[in-house]
Amino acid sequence: MSYNLKTGDVTEWEITLDDYSKTPKYRQLVNSISHAIEDGLLRVGDKLPSVNRLLIEHDISRVTVVRAYDLLKKKEVIESVPGKGYYVKLREEGRRPRILLLFNKLSAHKKLIYDAFSRTLGEEASIYFYVYNNDFNLFKNIIQTSLGKDYTHYVLISHFLEGGENALDVIGQIPPEKLVILDKQIEGISGELASIYQDFERDIYCALTEMRDKLSSYQRLKLIFPDDTYHPVTIKDGFLRFCAEYAFNGCVVSDIATGDIRAGDAFINLMEDDLVTLIKRSKELKLKIGEEVGIISYNETLLKEVLLNGITTVSTDFGLLGQTAAECILHGRKERIANPFHVKFRNSL
Repeated sequence: MSYNLKTGDVTEWEITLDDYSKTPKYRQLVNSISHAIEDGLLRVGDKLPSVNRLLIEHDISRVTVVRAYDLLKKKEVIESVPGKGYYVKLREEGRRPRILLLFNKLSAHKKLIYDAFSRTLGEEASIYFYVYNNDFNLFKNIIQTSLGKDYTHYVLISHFLEGGENALDVIGQIPPEKLVILDKQIEGISGELASIYQDFERDIYCALTEMRDKLSSYQRLKLIFPDDTYHPVTIKDGFLRFCAEYAFNGCVVSDIATGDIRAGDAFINLMEDDLVTLIKRSKELKLKIGEEVGIISYNETLLKEVLLNGITTVSTDFGLLGQTAAECILHGRKERIANPFHVKFRNSL
């Protein structure tokens, strides 16, 4: 509820904060007030709840409320009247992006996507950020709960440990014009939508082709592909196609903790835990990495630049992926765009 300083009218509206959202509480508070103004629930001159009232009613810190109000003041959306409180200063014009952003997990790579996405959109966009930890049922619940909340866009990464065969039924409930699919294509969705994706089979095939001369010094090429991974099976398909076409002795290893490691092996790992295990076991076997054993690691990170004097990586450009997704939203583009994939040669190969 708010009181209009100019007219004396009382306005009914409600601040909504979500304890399960990864979006910081101060940003949720900014979004809630901005949307109330945008939707006409708050008008110029309406008084906002006091800092003390908000921290008591919503169990948040004073710092959170003050930070939100200071940001709204900086944007000249609200103003403070000494001795009286905070009031709506102006009505925001236009339809600001209100985005549900749904990631399968948190990682250094996902942070690159998020940072580029948020930076490109700018402060005028409201991002509601959730993580479903590769759990299809949680993914389904978040989507279905969100359908009545007037989001302008749904930006989704869909990777599941199990249950993903039903993902299309859930995603199909979202209007395609509001959809932005990231990282992995979802086949079967009708209508025009934006999709910025990795072409997993083609990417690994082309990357290995680029590395063919270096790989030729190894006797065996091994892809570490755990049985319970969420990574697309098309990575395995691209790997096996490369081995068949170029006559490499290739095989798939499901568990590097027990798999055979010998001099002359070159490994491709997808998971960070498997990289650690591979390095540890190679050292225990006194095999020199980069000479007797080769390592190619999926997904570029700063740590891999320095670990063991450099780990060779194959990786999509995560920052560009987030930036392109934001640009599709800002410019209303409905395109399917393959994100660039790069090889970084270092001393591990």
